[in-house]
Amino acid sequence: MGAKAASARPVLIAQMTDIHVGFAPEEKPEELNLVRFRATYRRLIEGPNRPDMLVLTGDITDHGDDESFAKAAELLKDCPFPVVPMVGNHDSRRGLLSAFPQVTPAEGGFLHYVVEAPLGLRIICLDTLEDGRHGGAFCEARADWLAARLAEAPDQPTLIFMHHPPVVAGIDWMDPAPDEPWIMRLHKVLAGQSQVVAIHCGHLHRQITTRFAGIPLGVTPSVAPLVAMDLSPIDQHTPDDRELITTEPPTYAIHRWDGASLVSHYERVGDWQILARFHAGLQPMIEGMFAERE
Repeated sequence: MGAKAASARPVLIAQMTDIHVGFAPEEKPEELNLVRFRATYRRLIEGPNRPDMLVLTGDITDHGDDESFAKAAELLKDCPFPVVPMVGNHDSRRGLLSAFPQVTPAEGGFLHYVVEAPLGLRIICLDTLEDGRHGGAFCEARADWLAARLAEAPDQPTLIFMHHPPVVAGIDWMDPAPDEPWIMRLHKVLAGQSQVVAIHCGHLHRQITTRFAGIPLGVTPSVAPLVAMDLSPIDQHTPDDRELITTEPPTYAIHRWDGASLVSHYERVGDWQILARFHAGLQPMIEGMFAERE
């Protein structure tokens, strides 16, 4: 497997999350979140790292309404690579199914499924939505489904995407309780599943790296405005004028799978100044760096 992977082009899996189309739609000429979504999508299309697929890890919309889902689907309609949409707590399953008919509901109506990617990578997309609840959910039926999918391919490298991170990150007002039943249930299913190379989530609107059930876990920042980084405790009964949401640039992730290992990159989207390009004057430096590998 290693020799084969070394000669093949790595697979690039883009992840966008928490786009929140439909927030403050009265803004003209176009709502802020659509502007940020369009800029991020354009970077994927026109940048040097065009992916093999795009995973949308939930909160595609802010209210789960048909109009917002239609706007998101319209922007992506000519996407030159497959789009893998998932639900978040701001979405609705019905709205997602209407906008993205490639998704097929599973037993019980859950929108979870398996995608076979190149170079032997298996992708499992989970449904952590519970209608009316801000935090995550993972019931017995979903736990049984995930356990069955993992049992189908116990030796195949597997990447899991889900909207809600099952961890306490320290952003008090966004975090779950550490002992919530859904988290314990998920932990029980994933414990000892060595084929799972990583878990990648959204929801927190910030970049976070940790582990869950012994598995590397990453949170990709949002396309919509980010949650402010404030790790101090919050008293829900005492407004303290702390920052909650900021206009930090939209961010997306590229997960690179080479057949043996997964590496995740994160890029902010903005009008950056280019300070260096690969021209003849820098060729000796580049060649020297390659020579060090020999």
